[in-house]
Amino acid sequence: MTIEEAQQQVDNWIKTIGVRYFSELTNMTILTEEVGELARIMVRTYGEQSFKESDKKYNLADEMADVLWVLICLANQTGVNLTEAFEENMRKKTERDLNRHQHLANNE
Repeated sequence: MTIEEAQQQVDNWIKTIGVRYFSELTNMTILTEEVGELARIMVRTYGEQSFKESDKKYNLADEMADVLWVLICLANQTGVNLTEAFEENMRKKTERDLNRHQHLANNE
């Protein structure tokens, strides 16, 4: 699935099953909540915190997908083509960071 196809699939789902998009501000808040849930799993899995019983219901892949879902909703609502935005972002990062991290690789 391409990013464009994902944007279309989310839009179709919203319009047929979800009925309507939440407001942009509501979706921004939901995105923040979803990132927090992802952070909880990351810190418990890869950081120093241990899992609580209530954390065991969370799934890393599912939480990442939740973040992606809401980000796609926001892109759709604001007219952002994520494929174009991602391609431009990769170009920018490549141009800016072409030699930036080489010293790290050479010191390992």
